[in-house]
Amino acid sequence: MSVAVITDSAAYLPPDLVEGYGIHVVPLYVVLAGRSGREGQDIGPDDVARVLSARGQTVSTSRPTPGDFVAAYRRALDAGADSLVSIHLSSELSGTWDAARLAASQVGEHIVTVVDSRSAAMGNGFAVLAAARSAAAGAGAAAVARTAREMAAATRTMFVVDTLEHLRRGGRIGAAAAILGSALAVKPVLHVLDGRVVPLEKVRTTARALNRLVQRAVEAAGPGPVSVAVHHLAAAERAERLATELRDRLPSLRELHVSELGPAIGAHVGPGAVGIVVAPFWRQPDDDESDLSPDA
Repeated sequence: MSVAVITDSAAYLPPDLVEGYGIHVVPLYVVLAGRSGREGQDIGPDDVARVLSARGQTVSTSRPTPGDFVAAYRRALDAGADSLVSIHLSSELSGTWDAARLAASQVGEHIVTVVDSRSAAMGNGFAVLAAARSAAAGAGAAAVARTAREMAAATRTMFVVDTLEHLRRGGRIGAAAAILGSALAVKPVLHVLDGRVVPLEKVRTTARALNRLVQRAVEAAGPGPVSVAVHHLAAAERAERLATELRDRLPSLRELHVSELGPAIGAHVGPGAVGIVVAPFWRQPDDDESDLSPDA
């Protein structure tokens, strides 16, 4: 049985992996400066960073429509898939998962399995990638969906922003709103926990926050083989410094991806944001070691 994997554009997977594994990507929508378009197709990271850097300018985002997902599902089926696993941005942060679920009910829930990653960016992307690798190895839909859920649960997503204002305005800050009153004096390290953005710890300077971000990533990695992603918005040099530190400090690092956040998430974290995603390196279940290290 052939299983196709579908995700949304906020997974920020490297394009070569999307193409290599035949992953279908459904774009979110972004509205800025009087125009709207699809993430990664009509509007890119530079557009969002430029608008958010101007005083008083805002960017809004919206989920794909159920019709967008129906069209993607039908394309995948027409291309030869027998069943589909659709893996998406946390339902606590976006209505994308709900749109996919509605589309699945139209196409057939016996054909489409929809997974809520409870994460974002490569926190979702590594689950998608593990699912695609599992499907490429010949696993059935149930096993592919299980792989995605397990990988998503084992992945840690942490980040630092220059200001909490974009998260507050977009309603994505969740429990982190408790520290807004001291935002000018504190640089919080944030993370995604059970699908929501919450504070991990508070430090006094950006330099300290970035140091703690790396330390937390190293602790999350543990001794087992890991995959890591470093994200940023308009902060390429900062992201490369983090990537260099991680290469030096993670001897079991198997793959490292450095990429700029797209508009859908960039709109909520703002220019200068950097993040690190740590996931256990996926192996086929019949490998000598477990595919998901409990230490990750």
